[in-house]
Amino acid sequence: MIDNEGYRSNVGMILTNANGQVFWAKRKEQTAWQFPQGGIQEGETPQQALYRELYEEIGLNASIVKILAESKNWLKYKLPEKYIKSTEQTIFVGQKQKWFLLYANEVDDKIKFNTTTKPEFDQWEWVSYWYPLAHIIEFKQATYKTILNEFAPYRLNLKQTHAI
Repeated sequence: MIDNEGYRSNVGMILTNANGQVFWAKRKEQTAWQFPQGGIQEGETPQQALYRELYEEIGLNASIVKILAESKNWLKYKLPEKYIKSTEQTIFVGQKQKWFLLYANEVDDKIKFNTTTKPEFDQWEWVSYWYPLAHIIEFKQATYKTILNEFAPYRLNLKQTHAI
């Protein structure tokens, strides 16, 4: 779903564990690492898209994660010129995203990338909460900074709850 400004509706997810680390994945056959994200399909709510993408991208079922927070606003990022796609009907200039902070513990053995015929990732690791800011591709940095700052208080509450 691309809006009239050329932004594709999308969900992003930050999965955190009991140690306060976040899930970080490498795009298949690339050197780029990122948080999982994916498009919202026609007729889907952001939360429905979140659960579908969670399973498609990293193999986790909705029943084993808890939503800790949802972004207050839609966050946008524009793609660099070389990534912009256009057809006669639409121009795709970037993503507008609803972000979710998720909690799951002891899921390492459940993470898998082969739930679809075209996996998006081929490696993953748990990293410190702020690590992604220094390692995400430049055009996503502002979005990552905004959402990590917005979700930081929830992370602190999680730490207190689990005595990390």
